Amino acid sequence: MVAKTLFGFEDILAKELRNLGAQKVEIGNRMVSFYGDTGFMYKANLCLRTAIKILKPITSRRIKNEKDLYDFVQNIRWENYLDVDDTFAIHATVNSTVFNHSKFIALKTKDAIVDRFRKQKGRRPNVDLTYPDLSIDVHIQRDLCTISLDSSGGSLHHRGYRTATNIAPINEVLASGLLLLSGWDGQCDFLDPMCGSGTMAIEAAMIACNIPANLNRKEFAFEKWLDWDLDLFEKIEEACLSKTRDFHHSIIGMDKAPSVVKKALKNVENANLTDFVNIKEGDFFTSSKEIEGPLHIAFNPPYDERLEVDIEKFYGQIGDTLKQNYPGTNAWFITGNLTALKYVGLRPSRKIKVFNGKLESRLVKYEMYAGSKKAKYQR
Repeated sequence: MVAKTLFGFEDILAKELRNLGAQKVEIGNRMVSFYGDTGFMYKANLCLRTAIKILKPITSRRIKNEKDLYDFVQNIRWENYLDVDDTFAIHATVNSTVFNHSKFIALKTKDAIVDRFRKQKGRRPNVDLTYPDLSIDVHIQRDLCTISLDSSGGSLHHRGYRTATNIAPINEVLASGLLLLSGWDGQCDFLDPMCGSGTMAIEAAMIACNIPANLNRKEFAFEKWLDWDLDLFEKIEEACLSKTRDFHHSIIGMDKAPSVVKKALKNVENANLTDFVNIKEGDFFTSSKEIEGPLHIAFNPPYDERLEVDIEKFYGQIGDTLKQNYPGTNAWFITGNLTALKYVGLRPSRKIKVFNGKLESRLVKYEMYAGSKKAKYQR
């Protein structure tokens, strides 16, 4: 199988897969390939935090032209995967000098499938781009064409808990990946001081408690497959839930807008995490650390045209607040405005290149020591 992910998350995803019990894990570009049985495919969809989709390749072949493609697709036993009364959709990606138009590839694939059904059954299944019974993925790399079944359906960042959003909400897979990159493991208190929809705090709680990432998701594509095994899925789900763990620290999401706080509270409730996540109204720039001991901060401050802020002043305030009010803290945030980092006034101890959508961004870490940095190393 192939798990697709975002740039920079390949190593984390590979680690997740190994921890779940995947075999022959191999890292690629924005993807990780692995082996597992049907039950593992269910488990991967349910549990992986940094995967966008899980594809199950069914066959591949080298092709030289569109006739090769048509013949190759038509010879696949589609009746093993699709009934004539079912619907299907095709997604194609192409990286080839011979083929350069993904929509054309999708169209030729569709023609080959429906022509096979017409020959065998006298009628054909219909295309449904929104709610297909079978999602088919066609990938052409140079002359190698791989046909896969998309076991996830919609992107796995649609966790199912986020019904209320604000301007520029962070993608759930991105939020989870950033948290894992930051080393968050639930071993101390956590704060998102600009929590917006509450996504970062919710994902932090699910990591801390080892709750399956997609437990609240409405459905997966494999639930419409001809070999769908509900009993097996329920056993897998039960086994995953038995591995959840207690969490003995606090997770706080804070935002200064009352309307935003209200939405975040709703999302926390949807995720069944009200016992673990506390959302409150407050302005980070007038706040201070409320607890003794280590604190893990992670947040997604505004940095683009959808949220107008005075970048120089705003990022300067972030640096001042961290330095003066949050000793003994590891603070991480993502920004797509690389110039803004100059105004923080602190030297990041780490900078990791990531992408927020198509926007190149940086995940940065600032270490706030209790007392001076020099004193820390003299102890």
